[in-house]
This record gives sequence, structure tokens and C-alpha cells, in this order.
Amino acid sequence: MAITREQILDYHLGGKIGLALTKRLTDRDTLSMAYTPGVAEAVKAIHAEPASINRYTAKANTVAVVTDGTAILGLGDLGAEASIPVMEGKAVLFKAFADVDAWPVPLSNCRAGGKNTGPTDVDLLVERTASLAAMYGGINLEDIAAPACFEVEDRLEAMLPIPVFHDDQWGTAVITLAGVMNYCLLAEREMAELRIVINGAGAAGIRIADMLKAAGAASLVLCDSKGVVRADRTDLNEQKRRHAVDCSLTTIAEAMKDAHIFVGVSVAGCIQPHEVLAMASFPAIFAMANPVPEILPSVVAEAMGGKPYVMATGRSDFPNQINNVLGFPFLFRGALDAAASTINTEMKVAASRALAELAREAVPQYVKDGYPGEELAFGPDYVVPKPFDRRLFVNVPFAVAEAAAASGAGKIDDLAAYRTKLEQREARRRKPSECGS
Repeated sequence: MAITREQILDYHLGGKIGLALTKRLTDRDTLSMAYTPGVAEAVKAIHAEPASINRYTAKANTVAVVTDGTAILGLGDLGAEASIPVMEGKAVLFKAFADVDAWPVPLSNCRAGGKNTGPTDVDLLVERTASLAAMYGGINLEDIAAPACFEVEDRLEAMLPIPVFHDDQWGTAVITLAGVMNYCLLAEREMAELRIVINGAGAAGIRIADMLKAAGAASLVLCDSKGVVRADRTDLNEQKRRHAVDCSLTTIAEAMKDAHIFVGVSVAGCIQPHEVLAMASFPAIFAMANPVPEILPSVVAEAMGGKPYVMATGRSDFPNQINNVLGFPFLFRGALDAAASTINTEMKVAASRALAELAREAVPQYVKDGYPGEELAFGPDYVVPKPFDRRLFVNVPFAVAEAAAASGAGKIDDLAAYRTKLEQREARRRKPSECGS
């Protein structure tokens, strides 16, 4: 990036989020309604009818971004306090892209022994997160190290009547599935016939495997730092064992031979050109390690020598960025609007499908203007939409809410009216504001 450290720190001065009032408070009457004595009427209404909390408070549009700071971005365990800029950033993305009010909830001293360092204390983190859930319509878990993150999400999901979503697990998976769906169209291959290799068996890799299998993938090999996750290994945790395979393969290089798709959520530079060349014709390489991918697009291009392929990374300076911002804001938008109790597999797959379908549509000029020099049209270099495509605000939440209603996780009385409401909301939020002035 051509941005200096000083510019970045200056941008963060004072934090990136604040409180905006949704009601006028300018005189005696509005003061009396906002607080005492008028507020007592809202309190009594909620006490008499608990479900009315979504009508009389901000709960229905508010998400807690919860972390213990054990796995901050690619930086590792730096503690809850150091995580706050990331949690603020998440809240900014929620608001800017999906008009969801989110607030950072970094929880310190949720480690073994109640300390602020060391591995996650799952019991403590679950207890503290559950205790604050009354105010929120959803919980977005963030930057919690594996394997504790799996149990934390599962237990909170079972305990709470609101969606619980660990973005590090599911965000990349939803966007990856969208890209793979479009690869299937370009390569004229069915999901069930794909031979897929995933390198990286942490939170993202496990859930990518889950999502691809949910969408119909039948042949998938998962690899970790020790090689292929095989059924005869004795060092596998519960999550890895679910995807262990009976085979003679041992290394990533062996697994990639004749594979259609490589998905990397691992480490920089771990894939070599000859391993890409050993893949099947018209392969897809999703090299998503950040900031440096498993293999650089320029290296793949040179190795392929003009033969067709799909290349994706996690970076914005290369085509096909697999960016979580395409997922979590809109998943929560749809889930909140449907008053969903969960974000289930059906809703996640629906989000992936909506993203894939949007990438096939003609790209608006305002999106093209933001990416000079790129050819934004459906094809190998454009299998997922760009984050600034305003149609995301309508298409993805609508698909999520529709799936929530169909699966019984939520309710939408009139889908056509809901789509119109999203379109009107999107039009209003694009009007000039004083934000950032």
C-alpha cells in the first residue's frame, strides 16, 4: 500500500465509531419521552410483552462484535485491548455496508485462570458473552483462536435465541463457495465432480470444507501443517477428524495432482508453480493467505503460460478478492430483518448463491469507476462481486431472509414487500450525509 503508518494512525485518532441518535431530543417534551418519566411506559410494555423489546429498543438492529483477542487478524494473541481497532473496524463495515449498528465487545480476562493471556477459557467466554446478549439482536464472534472458537460458537448458538456467527469460520467460507459456484459454470463442471484440496485446517479451512460439502462437493482433501488430514492420523482434533480421508496421500503436492480447485487459508509461499501445473485442466487457485498468498498471481500466470484458470486471493490489489465484507454485514442484515434465531446452513448457502448470481450480472458504471484498469465482467477474473456494488444490500439480505423463512429460522410476512423495503432503504442511505466531514 502507498499509505504510511502515520496516515493510518492519524485515521484511527479518537476511534472510528460513535453514537448517533435516532430520535429528536430538543425540548422538554422529547426529554420527558426519552428519559424519565416517559421511558417508564416502554419499560412496562417490554415487561408485559417481552417480544416487544424489538419494537421499543435498538436491539433488532444491533450486533455485538465479541472477541477475547486470542487470534487478531494475522497478528496472533495480543489481548482484548489491542483488538479494539479491529472490532471498531468491523462495526464500521457493518454500518457502512448493511446499515447494521454494531458495537465492539472485547472481553478481557477470559483466559485459563481468569488471566488476560494464554488460551481461551471457553466456559468463561461463553458465560460473559451470554450475559450481555439481552441488548443485541445478534452476536458476531471475532478473532477467537481455534479450536476454542468452534465450541464457543456451538454453545452460544445452543443457548441464545439470536444469531451467533463466527466470521473467521464462516465469512471466508461463504465467499469462497460463491466463487466456486461460478467456477463450476466457467469450467462446465458440476460441484459433485470437483476434486478439491484445502490447505489450512483452522477455523476458516474447516468451515470452507463444511460449506463446500453442504453445496454438494463430494471429493475434498484437507491438509494442515503436517500434510493430508488422513483417517489413520492420531493427532487430529474433533473438527479435523470430521474431514479426515482414507487415502495414501501424505503431502499437499500429492493431493494437488489432478485437482480442480486449490483453496489456501494457510501461509505465504507454500505452493510452487509445478504443483499448480500438476492440477487438472482449467484449475482454480484460491490462495487467500494474507498479506502474501500461498502463491502469487504473477507466478501462476507465468506457470500457466496462457492456459485458462481462475485465480483468487484475499487482497484488493488482485482480481477476485475473497473478502468477508461481502458476507457478514448482509447475512446479519437479512437475519435481523427476519428476526431469525440463527444463521443456519441454508441461509449461508443462499448468501453464497446470491453473491455468485450478482457476479454474473452487468457491472454498474459506478463500480467500474472505483476499479480503473480492471475488466469487470463475469469470467475468470471476475467470479465474485466487488464490495462497493450497492446491489449487495438488496440481493444478499433478501436471499438470506428468504432462506430463513423457508427453513423456519425466521419469518418474513411478504417477501415482495421486503425486497421493496430494502430497495427504498438503500436509496435513502445513499443520500449525502455529514459522516466523515
